[in-house]
Amino acid sequence: MELDYAAKQLEALGNPTRLAVFRVLIEAGREGVPVGEIQGRLDIPASTLSHHIGKLVQAGLVTQERQSRTLLCKGDFDNMDELVRFLLANCCGEESCLRAS
Repeated sequence: MELDYAAKQLEALGNPTRLAVFRVLIEAGREGVPVGEIQGRLDIPASTLSHHIGKLVQAGLVTQERQSRTLLCKGDFDNMDELVRFLLANCCGEESCLRAS
């Protein structure tokens, strides 16, 4: 992962509302959560939520999928894992923390 891309993802997560949205999606697992449910859980206006989800999509952390009339949001677990690996790549000196996983 390139430094600029990691910075873009971390910047997106640096906003409290976006971090809350992302946590809802990660907690939900790979099935995702309808936008209306996210809005209900976090009690934020639809236009505000749309803006924040858009930023997470642009950062590659969230995907959206239309299922009939429902807009389903999903955390992008592959990109999230890549970001975490990038952050931990040089921890523990020569010993990678990721070797145990």
